[in-house]
Amino acid sequence: MTNVRDAAMVSKAWPYEEARKVLKRLPSGKPDGAPVIFETGYGPSGLPHIGTFNEVLRTTMVRHAFETLSEMPTRLIAFSDDMDGLRKVPDNVPNQEMLKAYLGKPLTKIPDPFDKFESFAHHNNAMLREFLDRFGFEYEFVSSTERYNAGAFDEALKNVLRHYQAIMDIMLPTLRKERAATYSPVLPISAKSGIVLQVPVEVVDADAGIIRFDDEGETVTQSILGGQAKLQWKVDWAMRWVALGVDYEMYGKDLTDSGVQSGKIAQVLGGRKPEGLIYEMFLDEKGEKISKSKGNGLSLEQWLSYGTQESLAFYAYREPKSAKQLHLGVVPRAVDEYFQFRGNYAGQPIEQKLGNPVHHIHNGNVPDSAPPLTFGLLLNLVSLPGLGDKQIVWNFVRKYAPDTSPETQPELDNLIGLAINYARDFVVPTLKRRAPQGVEVDALKRLDAELAALPANASGEDIQNIVYEIGKTGGFENLRDWFKALYETLLGSSAGPRMGSFIALYGVENSRKLIAEALG
Repeated sequence: MTNVRDAAMVSKAWPYEEARKVLKRLPSGKPDGAPVIFETGYGPSGLPHIGTFNEVLRTTMVRHAFETLSEMPTRLIAFSDDMDGLRKVPDNVPNQEMLKAYLGKPLTKIPDPFDKFESFAHHNNAMLREFLDRFGFEYEFVSSTERYNAGAFDEALKNVLRHYQAIMDIMLPTLRKERAATYSPVLPISAKSGIVLQVPVEVVDADAGIIRFDDEGETVTQSILGGQAKLQWKVDWAMRWVALGVDYEMYGKDLTDSGVQSGKIAQVLGGRKPEGLIYEMFLDEKGEKISKSKGNGLSLEQWLSYGTQESLAFYAYREPKSAKQLHLGVVPRAVDEYFQFRGNYAGQPIEQKLGNPVHHIHNGNVPDSAPPLTFGLLLNLVSLPGLGDKQIVWNFVRKYAPDTSPETQPELDNLIGLAINYARDFVVPTLKRRAPQGVEVDALKRLDAELAALPANASGEDIQNIVYEIGKTGGFENLRDWFKALYETLLGSSAGPRMGSFIALYGVENSRKLIAEALG
Protein backbone atom coordinates (compact mmCIF):
# COMPACT_ATOMS: atom_id res chain seq x y z
CA MET A 1 0.00 0.00 0.00
CA THR A 2 2.86 2.32 0.78
CA ASN A 3 4.21 1.97 -2.76
CA VAL A 4 0.78 2.75 -4.20
CA ARG A 5 0.39 5.76 -1.91
CA ASP A 6 3.86 7.06 -2.73
CA ALA A 7 3.19 6.71 -6.44
CA ALA A 8 -0.24 8.32 -6.08
CA MET A 9 1.32 11.33 -4.34
CA VAL A 10 3.16 12.23 -7.56
CA SER A 11 0.84 10.70 -10.17
CA LYS A 12 -0.30 13.01 -12.96
CA ALA A 13 -3.59 11.15 -13.36
CA TRP A 14 -6.27 13.77 -12.87
CA PRO A 15 -8.13 11.99 -10.01
CA TYR A 16 -4.93 12.02 -7.94
CA GLU A 17 -4.26 15.66 -8.83
CA GLU A 18 -7.77 16.51 -7.60
CA ALA A 19 -7.38 14.37 -4.47
CA ARG A 20 -4.16 16.14 -3.54
CA LYS A 21 -6.07 19.46 -3.57
CA VAL A 22 -8.43 18.05 -0.92
CA LEU A 23 -5.51 16.70 1.10
CA LYS A 24 -3.85 20.13 1.01
CA ARG A 25 -7.13 21.67 2.17
CA LEU A 26 -7.40 19.25 5.12
CA PRO A 27 -3.85 18.21 6.06
CA SER A 28 -4.93 17.19 9.57
CA GLY A 29 -8.43 16.08 8.67
CA LYS A 30 -11.72 17.58 9.86
CA PRO A 31 -12.58 18.33 13.51
CA ASP A 32 -13.47 15.26 15.60
CA GLY A 33 -12.51 12.99 12.71
CA ALA A 34 -15.62 13.97 10.73
CA PRO A 35 -15.76 12.52 7.20
CA VAL A 36 -14.54 14.46 4.20
CA ILE A 37 -17.61 15.34 2.14
CA PHE A 38 -17.72 14.91 -1.64
CA GLU A 39 -20.86 16.22 -3.30
CA THR A 40 -22.47 16.02 -6.68
CA GLY A 41 -25.62 17.98 -7.53
CA TYR A 42 -28.55 17.08 -9.73
CA GLY A 43 -31.41 19.24 -11.03
CA PRO A 44 -34.33 16.84 -11.67
CA SER A 45 -36.20 19.12 -14.08
CA GLY A 46 -35.58 16.69 -16.94
CA LEU A 47 -34.68 13.08 -17.46
CA PRO A 48 -31.17 12.12 -16.27
CA HIS A 49 -28.57 11.97 -19.01
CA ILE A 50 -25.06 10.65 -19.26
CA GLY A 51 -23.57 13.99 -18.21
CA THR A 52 -25.34 13.61 -14.87
CA PHE A 53 -24.02 10.12 -14.41
CA ASN A 54 -20.52 11.12 -15.42
CA GLU A 55 -20.34 13.72 -12.69
CA VAL A 56 -21.07 11.08 -10.05
CA LEU A 57 -18.58 8.72 -11.67
CA ARG A 58 -15.79 11.28 -11.85
CA THR A 59 -16.43 12.46 -8.30
CA THR A 60 -16.28 8.84 -7.15
CA MET A 61 -12.91 8.46 -8.87
CA VAL A 62 -11.57 11.48 -6.97
CA ARG A 63 -13.01 10.11 -3.74
CA HIS A 64 -11.26 6.78 -4.26
CA ALA A 65 -8.03 8.57 -5.15
CA PHE A 66 -8.30 10.56 -1.92
CA GLU A 67 -8.84 7.36 0.06
CA THR A 68 -5.60 6.04 -1.46
CA LEU A 69 -3.73 9.14 -0.26
CA SER A 70 -5.34 9.38 3.17
CA GLU A 71 -6.87 7.36 6.00
CA MET A 72 -9.63 9.95 6.49
CA PRO A 73 -13.27 8.75 6.29
CA THR A 74 -15.29 10.04 3.33
CA ARG A 75 -18.92 10.45 2.23
CA LEU A 76 -20.34 11.06 -1.21
CA ILE A 77 -23.61 13.01 -1.26
CA ALA A 78 -25.77 12.97 -4.39
CA PHE A 79 -27.91 16.07 -3.85
CA SER A 80 -31.13 16.61 -5.77
CA ASP A 81 -32.39 20.19 -6.05
CA ASP A 82 -35.94 18.86 -6.30
CA MET A 83 -37.56 21.82 -4.58
CA ASP A 84 -36.70 24.03 -7.52
CA GLY A 85 -39.65 25.51 -9.42
CA LEU A 86 -40.34 24.11 -12.91
CA ARG A 87 -39.22 26.85 -15.32
CA LYS A 88 -40.19 25.20 -18.60
CA VAL A 89 -41.65 21.92 -19.78
CA PRO A 90 -38.98 19.49 -21.09
CA ASP A 91 -39.38 18.50 -24.74
CA ASN A 92 -38.88 14.78 -24.14
CA VAL A 93 -41.64 13.89 -21.66
CA PRO A 94 -45.34 13.00 -22.15
CA ASN A 95 -48.36 15.01 -20.91
CA GLN A 96 -46.88 18.38 -21.89
CA GLU A 97 -50.14 20.27 -21.48
CA MET A 98 -50.63 18.92 -17.98
CA LEU A 99 -47.15 20.06 -16.95
CA LYS A 100 -47.76 23.58 -18.26
CA ALA A 101 -50.38 24.03 -15.55
CA TYR A 102 -47.72 23.46 -12.89
CA LEU A 103 -45.04 25.89 -14.11
CA GLY A 104 -43.36 27.63 -11.19
CA LYS A 105 -44.25 24.98 -8.62
CA PRO A 106 -41.64 22.84 -6.82
CA LEU A 107 -40.74 19.74 -8.79
CA THR A 108 -41.88 17.53 -5.91
CA LYS A 109 -45.37 19.11 -6.14
CA ILE A 110 -45.81 18.37 -9.84
CA PRO A 111 -47.55 15.12 -10.93
CA ASP A 112 -45.37 12.57 -12.67
CA PRO A 113 -46.10 12.84 -16.43
CA PHE A 114 -45.24 9.13 -16.69
CA ASP A 115 -47.84 8.25 -14.01
CA LYS A 116 -45.41 6.04 -12.13
CA PHE A 117 -44.30 8.05 -9.09
CA GLU A 118 -45.56 10.48 -6.51
CA SER A 119 -44.18 13.47 -8.45
CA PHE A 120 -42.10 14.47 -11.46
CA ALA A 121 -39.07 14.92 -9.20
CA HIS A 122 -39.60 11.52 -7.57
CA HIS A 123 -39.67 9.94 -11.03
CA ASN A 124 -36.44 11.55 -12.20
CA ASN A 125 -34.73 10.97 -8.86
CA ALA A 126 -35.69 7.29 -9.05
CA MET A 127 -34.24 7.00 -12.54
CA LEU A 128 -30.96 8.47 -11.40
CA ARG A 129 -30.74 6.32 -8.28
CA GLU A 130 -31.67 3.15 -10.15
CA PHE A 131 -28.78 3.62 -12.53
CA LEU A 132 -26.28 4.64 -9.88
CA ASP A 133 -27.27 1.59 -7.86
CA ARG A 134 -26.95 -0.63 -10.90
CA PHE A 135 -23.42 0.64 -11.45
CA GLY A 136 -22.51 0.01 -7.83
CA PHE A 137 -21.79 3.55 -6.64
CA GLU A 138 -21.52 4.15 -2.93
CA TYR A 139 -23.43 7.36 -2.26
CA GLU A 140 -26.01 8.98 -0.02
CA PHE A 141 -28.97 10.44 -1.83
CA VAL A 142 -30.19 13.72 -0.34
CA SER A 143 -33.41 15.42 -1.39
CA SER A 144 -33.54 19.22 -1.12
CA THR A 145 -37.29 19.05 -0.43
CA GLU A 146 -36.86 16.59 2.41
CA ARG A 147 -34.11 18.66 4.02
CA TYR A 148 -36.02 21.94 3.74
CA ASN A 149 -39.30 20.43 4.97
CA ALA A 150 -37.65 18.65 7.91
CA GLY A 151 -36.06 21.90 9.10
CA ALA A 152 -32.53 20.57 8.53
CA PHE A 153 -31.58 23.84 6.80
CA ASP A 154 -33.41 26.16 9.21
CA GLU A 155 -30.27 27.44 10.98
CA ALA A 156 -28.55 27.93 7.66
CA LEU A 157 -31.57 29.88 6.37
CA LYS A 158 -31.50 32.17 9.40
CA ASN A 159 -27.81 32.72 8.69
CA VAL A 160 -28.70 33.80 5.15
CA LEU A 161 -31.17 36.36 6.52
CA ARG A 162 -28.53 37.66 8.96
CA HIS A 163 -26.20 38.27 6.00
CA TYR A 164 -28.93 39.30 3.58
CA GLN A 165 -27.42 42.63 2.51
CA ALA A 166 -23.91 41.21 2.10
CA ILE A 167 -25.31 38.52 -0.21
CA MET A 168 -27.26 41.16 -2.16
CA ASP A 169 -24.04 43.16 -2.54
CA ILE A 170 -22.40 40.12 -4.14
CA MET A 171 -25.26 39.25 -6.47
CA LEU A 172 -26.73 42.57 -7.65
CA PRO A 173 -23.66 43.68 -9.69
CA THR A 174 -23.89 40.40 -11.67
CA LEU A 175 -27.54 40.91 -12.71
CA ARG A 176 -29.28 42.81 -15.49
CA LYS A 177 -31.24 45.87 -14.38
CA GLU A 178 -34.64 44.19 -14.84
CA ARG A 179 -33.54 41.09 -12.93
CA ALA A 180 -31.92 43.10 -10.15
CA ALA A 181 -35.19 44.95 -9.52
CA THR A 182 -36.95 41.76 -8.40
CA TYR A 183 -34.01 39.70 -7.15
CA SER A 184 -34.00 38.13 -3.72
CA PRO A 185 -31.71 35.43 -2.29
CA VAL A 186 -34.82 33.94 -0.67
CA LEU A 187 -37.71 32.51 -2.71
CA PRO A 188 -40.87 32.23 -0.61
CA ILE A 189 -43.39 29.57 -1.54
CA SER A 190 -46.83 31.11 -1.93
CA ALA A 191 -49.40 29.80 0.51
CA LYS A 192 -52.04 30.72 -2.12
CA SER A 193 -50.70 29.22 -5.34
CA GLY A 194 -47.90 26.91 -4.21
CA ILE A 195 -45.56 28.67 -6.68
CA VAL A 196 -41.92 29.38 -5.86
CA LEU A 197 -42.08 33.19 -6.00
CA GLN A 198 -39.46 35.39 -7.63
CA VAL A 199 -40.24 38.57 -5.66
CA PRO A 200 -38.29 41.09 -3.55
CA VAL A 201 -38.43 40.32 0.18
CA GLU A 202 -37.87 42.29 3.36
CA VAL A 203 -36.18 40.69 6.35
CA VAL A 204 -38.47 41.15 9.35
CA ASP A 205 -36.69 38.99 11.93
CA ALA A 206 -33.57 37.12 10.86
CA ASP A 207 -33.25 35.10 14.07
CA ALA A 208 -36.85 33.94 13.77
CA GLY A 209 -36.63 33.39 10.01
CA ILE A 210 -39.46 35.86 9.17
CA ILE A 211 -39.72 37.81 5.91
CA ARG A 212 -42.30 40.11 4.25
CA PHE A 213 -43.20 40.13 0.55
CA ASP A 214 -45.98 40.83 -1.95
CA ASP A 215 -48.08 37.91 -3.19
CA GLU A 216 -50.58 38.85 -5.90
CA GLY A 217 -51.17 42.33 -4.44
CA GLU A 218 -51.31 41.19 -0.83
CA THR A 219 -48.51 41.95 1.65
CA VAL A 220 -47.61 38.68 3.38
CA THR A 221 -45.45 38.09 6.45
CA GLN A 222 -44.21 34.51 6.45
CA SER A 223 -41.57 32.22 7.93
CA ILE A 224 -38.97 30.77 5.56
CA LEU A 225 -38.38 27.77 7.83
CA GLY A 226 -39.67 24.23 7.51
CA GLY A 227 -40.10 24.25 3.73
CA GLN A 228 -41.98 27.55 3.38
CA ALA A 229 -39.22 28.96 1.18
CA LYS A 230 -36.12 27.93 -0.67
CA LEU A 231 -33.02 29.82 -1.68
CA GLN A 232 -32.12 31.23 -5.06
CA TRP A 233 -29.83 28.83 -6.94
CA LYS A 234 -26.39 30.38 -6.33
CA VAL A 235 -27.24 31.18 -2.72
CA ASP A 236 -28.69 27.69 -2.23
CA TRP A 237 -25.49 26.15 -3.57
CA ALA A 238 -23.36 28.16 -1.17
CA MET A 239 -25.67 27.45 1.77
CA ARG A 240 -25.50 23.76 1.02
CA TRP A 241 -21.69 23.81 0.94
CA VAL A 242 -21.62 25.39 4.37
CA ALA A 243 -24.50 23.47 5.97
CA LEU A 244 -23.32 20.06 4.76
CA GLY A 245 -19.61 20.81 5.15
CA VAL A 246 -18.81 20.03 1.51
CA ASP A 247 -15.08 19.75 0.78
CA TYR A 248 -15.14 18.77 -2.90
CA GLU A 249 -17.57 19.33 -5.76
CA MET A 250 -16.83 19.42 -9.48
CA TYR A 251 -19.07 21.12 -12.01
CA GLY A 252 -19.35 21.93 -15.68
CA LYS A 253 -17.75 24.88 -17.47
CA ASP A 254 -21.19 26.47 -17.87
CA LEU A 255 -21.33 26.97 -14.08
CA THR A 256 -17.94 28.69 -13.79
CA ASP A 257 -19.47 32.07 -12.98
CA SER A 258 -22.00 30.52 -10.61
CA GLY A 259 -19.14 28.85 -8.76
CA VAL A 260 -17.37 32.20 -8.31
CA GLN A 261 -20.45 33.91 -6.85
CA SER A 262 -21.41 30.94 -4.69
CA GLY A 263 -17.86 30.80 -3.36
CA LYS A 264 -18.09 34.44 -2.25
CA ILE A 265 -21.45 33.80 -0.59
CA ALA A 266 -20.12 30.71 1.20
CA GLN A 267 -17.38 32.89 2.68
CA VAL A 268 -19.96 35.45 3.87
CA LEU A 269 -21.87 32.60 5.53
CA GLY A 270 -18.77 31.56 7.47
CA GLY A 271 -17.61 28.70 5.28
CA ARG A 272 -15.45 28.30 2.22
CA LYS A 273 -15.86 27.11 -1.30
CA PRO A 274 -15.04 23.41 -1.80
CA GLU A 275 -12.22 22.20 -3.99
CA GLY A 276 -13.26 21.01 -7.40
CA LEU A 277 -12.63 20.39 -11.08
CA ILE A 278 -14.32 22.50 -13.75
CA TYR A 279 -14.98 20.05 -16.58
CA GLU A 280 -15.90 20.63 -20.21
CA MET A 281 -19.41 19.87 -21.38
CA PHE A 282 -20.39 16.98 -23.56
CA LEU A 283 -21.60 17.90 -27.05
CA ASP A 284 -24.05 16.11 -29.29
CA GLU A 285 -23.31 14.92 -32.82
CA LYS A 286 -23.86 18.47 -34.15
CA GLY A 287 -21.43 19.96 -31.61
CA GLU A 288 -24.22 21.47 -29.49
CA LYS A 289 -24.32 21.29 -25.69
CA ILE A 290 -26.31 18.36 -24.33
CA SER A 291 -29.40 19.46 -22.47
CA LYS A 292 -31.78 17.53 -20.22
CA SER A 293 -34.74 19.55 -21.49
CA LYS A 294 -33.85 19.14 -25.19
CA GLY A 295 -33.08 15.46 -24.77
CA ASN A 296 -30.41 15.75 -27.49
CA GLY A 297 -27.85 13.54 -25.81
CA LEU A 298 -27.63 9.84 -25.22
CA SER A 299 -29.70 8.39 -22.46
CA LEU A 300 -28.08 6.02 -20.01
CA GLU A 301 -30.28 3.24 -21.38
CA GLN A 302 -29.22 3.92 -24.97
CA TRP A 303 -25.52 3.57 -24.24
CA LEU A 304 -26.10 0.35 -22.32
CA SER A 305 -28.11 -1.08 -25.24
CA TYR A 306 -25.02 -0.89 -27.42
CA GLY A 307 -22.00 -0.68 -25.12
CA THR A 308 -20.79 -1.90 -21.74
CA GLN A 309 -20.93 -0.05 -18.45
CA GLU A 310 -17.14 -0.05 -18.37
CA SER A 311 -16.92 1.56 -21.81
CA LEU A 312 -19.14 4.39 -20.59
CA ALA A 313 -16.91 4.87 -17.56
CA PHE A 314 -13.84 4.78 -19.81
CA TYR A 315 -15.27 7.49 -22.05
CA ALA A 316 -16.12 9.62 -19.04
CA TYR A 317 -12.63 9.29 -17.56
CA ARG A 318 -10.69 10.49 -20.59
CA GLU A 319 -9.73 14.19 -20.68
CA PRO A 320 -12.49 15.72 -18.53
CA LYS A 321 -11.25 19.23 -19.32
CA SER A 322 -11.72 18.75 -23.08
CA ALA A 323 -15.08 18.98 -24.85
CA LYS A 324 -16.12 15.67 -26.40
CA GLN A 325 -18.93 14.70 -28.69
CA LEU A 326 -21.28 12.16 -27.17
CA HIS A 327 -23.28 10.14 -29.66
CA LEU A 328 -23.76 6.50 -30.58
CA GLY A 329 -20.91 6.61 -33.07
CA VAL A 330 -18.34 6.79 -30.23
CA VAL A 331 -19.57 3.63 -28.48
CA PRO A 332 -17.69 0.87 -30.42
CA ARG A 333 -14.33 2.58 -30.09
CA ALA A 334 -14.89 3.19 -26.37
CA VAL A 335 -15.66 -0.51 -25.87
CA ASP A 336 -12.51 -1.68 -27.62
CA GLU A 337 -10.21 0.96 -26.11
CA TYR A 338 -11.40 0.01 -22.62
CA PHE A 339 -10.40 -3.61 -23.22
CA GLN A 340 -7.10 -2.52 -24.78
CA PHE A 341 -6.17 -0.52 -21.68
CA ARG A 342 -7.38 -3.34 -19.44
CA GLY A 343 -5.21 -5.83 -21.28
CA ASN A 344 -2.13 -3.63 -20.74
CA TYR A 345 -2.76 -3.08 -17.03
CA ALA A 346 -1.28 -6.25 -15.48
CA GLY A 347 2.14 -5.80 -17.10
CA GLN A 348 2.56 -2.14 -16.22
CA PRO A 349 4.70 -0.73 -13.38
CA ILE A 350 2.74 0.90 -10.57
CA GLU A 351 3.29 4.43 -11.93
CA GLN A 352 1.68 3.51 -15.26
CA LYS A 353 -1.10 1.55 -13.59
CA LEU A 354 -2.16 4.64 -11.64
CA GLY A 355 -2.39 6.57 -14.92
CA ASN A 356 -4.36 3.82 -16.67
CA PRO A 357 -8.08 4.69 -16.89
CA VAL A 358 -9.10 1.16 -15.90
CA HIS A 359 -7.40 1.61 -12.51
CA HIS A 360 -9.87 4.36 -11.69
CA ILE A 361 -12.85 2.60 -13.29
CA HIS A 362 -12.31 -0.46 -11.07
CA ASN A 363 -10.76 1.31 -8.07
CA GLY A 364 -7.58 -0.75 -8.46
CA ASN A 365 -9.37 -4.12 -8.69
CA VAL A 366 -8.92 -4.59 -12.43
CA PRO A 367 -10.04 -7.92 -14.00
CA ASP A 368 -7.06 -9.81 -15.36
CA SER A 369 -8.82 -11.48 -18.29
CA ALA A 370 -10.17 -10.12 -21.55
CA PRO A 371 -12.46 -11.45 -24.29
CA PRO A 372 -10.62 -13.18 -27.17
CA LEU A 373 -12.39 -11.01 -29.77
CA THR A 374 -12.64 -7.25 -30.20
CA PHE A 375 -16.00 -5.52 -30.34
CA GLY A 376 -15.11 -4.13 -33.77
CA LEU A 377 -14.48 -7.62 -35.13
CA LEU A 378 -17.76 -8.86 -33.69
CA LEU A 379 -19.59 -5.92 -35.28
CA ASN A 380 -18.30 -6.88 -38.72
CA LEU A 381 -19.28 -10.50 -38.18
CA VAL A 382 -22.82 -9.87 -36.95
CA SER A 383 -23.42 -7.34 -39.74
CA LEU A 384 -23.36 -10.16 -42.29
CA PRO A 385 -26.66 -11.67 -43.48
CA GLY A 386 -28.05 -14.38 -41.21
CA LEU A 387 -25.84 -13.52 -38.26
CA GLY A 388 -28.24 -11.53 -36.14
CA ASP A 389 -28.76 -14.43 -33.73
CA LYS A 390 -26.51 -14.90 -30.72
CA GLN A 391 -26.43 -18.71 -30.91
CA ILE A 392 -25.37 -18.67 -34.57
CA VAL A 393 -22.61 -16.19 -33.74
CA TRP A 394 -21.40 -18.45 -30.95
CA ASN A 395 -21.01 -21.26 -33.48
CA PHE A 396 -18.44 -19.11 -35.28
CA VAL A 397 -16.78 -17.97 -32.07
CA ARG A 398 -16.29 -21.55 -30.82
CA LYS A 399 -14.47 -22.48 -34.02
CA TYR A 400 -12.23 -19.44 -33.64
CA ALA A 401 -11.68 -19.89 -29.90
CA PRO A 402 -12.57 -23.54 -29.07
CA ASP A 403 -12.43 -23.24 -25.28
CA THR A 404 -15.04 -20.49 -25.04
CA SER A 405 -18.75 -20.64 -24.24
CA PRO A 406 -21.40 -18.27 -22.86
CA GLU A 407 -20.84 -19.90 -19.45
CA THR A 408 -17.04 -19.54 -19.41
CA GLN A 409 -17.03 -16.15 -21.16
CA PRO A 410 -20.09 -14.19 -19.91
CA GLU A 411 -18.35 -10.92 -20.79
CA LEU A 412 -17.93 -12.06 -24.40
CA ASP A 413 -21.53 -13.27 -24.47
CA ASN A 414 -22.67 -9.81 -23.41
CA LEU A 415 -20.47 -8.20 -26.08
CA ILE A 416 -22.04 -10.39 -28.76
CA GLY A 417 -25.52 -9.28 -27.71
CA LEU A 418 -24.48 -5.61 -27.73
CA ALA A 419 -22.80 -6.01 -31.12
CA ILE A 420 -25.97 -7.56 -32.58
CA ASN A 421 -28.00 -4.60 -31.28
CA TYR A 422 -25.58 -2.01 -32.65
CA ALA A 423 -25.15 -3.71 -36.04
CA ARG A 424 -28.92 -4.12 -36.48
CA ASP A 425 -29.69 -0.47 -35.72
CA PHE A 426 -26.69 1.42 -37.10
CA VAL A 427 -24.45 -0.72 -39.32
CA VAL A 428 -26.62 -3.00 -41.46
CA PRO A 429 -28.86 -0.16 -42.77
CA THR A 430 -25.75 1.63 -44.11
CA LEU A 431 -24.01 -1.33 -45.80
CA LYS A 432 -23.76 -1.34 -49.57
CA ARG A 433 -21.32 -3.62 -51.35
CA ARG A 434 -19.83 -2.44 -54.62
CA ALA A 435 -18.40 -4.50 -57.47
CA PRO A 436 -14.58 -4.80 -57.62
CA GLN A 437 -12.80 -2.78 -60.30
CA GLY A 438 -9.47 -2.91 -62.13
CA VAL A 439 -6.68 -4.60 -60.20
CA GLU A 440 -9.15 -5.40 -57.42
CA VAL A 441 -10.65 -8.23 -59.49
CA ASP A 442 -7.36 -10.12 -59.93
CA ALA A 443 -6.40 -9.47 -56.31
CA LEU A 444 -9.65 -11.01 -55.07
CA LYS A 445 -9.22 -14.03 -57.39
CA ARG A 446 -5.71 -14.46 -56.01
CA LEU A 447 -6.96 -14.20 -52.44
CA ASP A 448 -9.60 -16.84 -53.19
CA ALA A 449 -6.99 -19.22 -54.58
CA GLU A 450 -4.66 -18.66 -51.62
CA LEU A 451 -7.49 -19.28 -49.16
CA ALA A 452 -8.50 -22.46 -51.02
CA ALA A 453 -5.05 -23.85 -50.33
CA LEU A 454 -5.26 -23.22 -46.59
CA PRO A 455 -6.53 -25.64 -43.95
CA ALA A 456 -9.93 -24.82 -42.45
CA ASN A 457 -8.32 -23.93 -39.10
CA ALA A 458 -5.68 -21.57 -40.50
CA SER A 459 -4.62 -18.87 -38.03
CA GLY A 460 -5.55 -15.26 -38.37
CA GLU A 461 -1.88 -14.36 -38.56
CA ASP A 462 -1.21 -16.72 -41.50
CA ILE A 463 -4.21 -15.32 -43.35
CA GLN A 464 -3.15 -11.75 -42.61
CA ASN A 465 0.28 -12.43 -44.12
CA ILE A 466 -1.39 -13.62 -47.33
CA VAL A 467 -3.68 -10.56 -47.44
CA TYR A 468 -0.69 -8.28 -46.83
CA GLU A 469 1.42 -9.89 -49.56
CA ILE A 470 -1.36 -9.56 -52.15
CA GLY A 471 -1.70 -5.90 -51.26
CA LYS A 472 2.03 -5.30 -51.75
CA THR A 473 2.31 -7.12 -55.06
CA GLY A 474 -1.17 -6.77 -56.55
CA GLY A 475 -0.72 -3.47 -58.37
CA PHE A 476 -2.19 -1.16 -55.70
CA GLU A 477 -0.67 2.27 -55.13
CA ASN A 478 -0.68 1.58 -51.42
CA LEU A 479 -1.93 -1.04 -48.97
CA ARG A 480 -4.71 1.26 -47.81
CA ASP A 481 -6.38 0.99 -51.24
CA TRP A 482 -6.33 -2.81 -51.04
CA PHE A 483 -7.84 -2.95 -47.57
CA LYS A 484 -10.46 -0.38 -48.54
CA ALA A 485 -11.36 -2.52 -51.55
CA LEU A 486 -11.80 -5.57 -49.30
CA TYR A 487 -14.07 -3.68 -46.94
CA GLU A 488 -16.19 -2.14 -49.72
CA THR A 489 -16.57 -5.23 -51.90
CA LEU A 490 -16.89 -7.94 -49.24
CA LEU A 491 -18.43 -6.14 -46.25
CA GLY A 492 -20.12 -3.11 -47.78
CA SER A 493 -18.40 -0.59 -45.51
CA SER A 494 -15.62 1.97 -45.91
CA ALA A 495 -13.64 0.65 -42.94
CA GLY A 496 -13.35 -2.65 -41.21
CA PRO A 497 -11.41 -5.16 -39.15
CA ARG A 498 -8.04 -6.79 -39.49
CA MET A 499 -8.93 -9.04 -42.41
CA GLY A 500 -6.85 -12.00 -41.26
CA SER A 501 -8.69 -12.11 -37.95
CA PHE A 502 -12.05 -11.62 -39.64
CA ILE A 503 -11.54 -14.44 -42.17
CA ALA A 504 -10.34 -16.77 -39.39
CA LEU A 505 -13.47 -15.96 -37.37
CA TYR A 506 -15.94 -16.13 -40.25
CA GLY A 507 -14.25 -19.22 -41.67
CA VAL A 508 -12.22 -19.72 -44.84
CA GLU A 509 -15.08 -21.31 -46.81
CA ASN A 510 -17.59 -18.64 -45.78
CA SER A 511 -15.08 -15.94 -46.70
CA ARG A 512 -14.56 -17.54 -50.11
CA LYS A 513 -18.33 -17.37 -50.65
CA LEU A 514 -18.17 -13.60 -49.96
CA ILE A 515 -15.41 -13.29 -52.57
CA ALA A 516 -17.46 -15.33 -55.08
CA GLU A 517 -20.47 -13.06 -54.50
CA ALA A 518 -18.29 -9.98 -55.02
CA LEU A 519 -16.82 -11.32 -58.25
CA GLY A 520 -20.28 -12.23 -59.52
